[in-house]
Amino acid sequence: MIQKYYHPGRRFRQFARQSEGHRPHVHVPVDVTLEDEIYTITAFVPGIAPEDVKIEVVENTVTISGEFFNNSTEETVYLLQEKPKGNFSRTLRMPTELDSENSDAIVVNGVLTLTVPKAEIAKAKLIKVKAK
Repeated sequence: MIQKYYHPGRRFRQFARQSEGHRPHVHVPVDVTLEDEIYTITAFVPGIAPEDVKIEVVENTVTISGEFFNNSTEETVYLLQEKPKGNFSRTLRMPTELDSENSDAIVVNGVLTLTVPKAEIAKAKLIKVKAK
């Protein structure tokens, strides 16, 4: 039996031609910690202006989205191109309800730090037991 060899790069170029006009979806790594009833989410967003990052906090879900831009022209010839470009979106489900009103976000040196406290309804409450 004769098998036809397909070069992986050829397959990728065929796919890219079929999806022209669509930007690739970029994966943004995140870390999530919980300390003192406050979730801290850090995400790598190098080269993105803080005003271009969109954050939504609804019930127990946090969504971080935005877009990596490439300022090159069509005439630019790359020898190596590894910087991400395209849209990104990360949706994280937390185990408890979140307080969106008291959330805060800051970008320092390309790292987004988002702090989101637990909602009052989700916090543990101490109930005193009375004797009769």
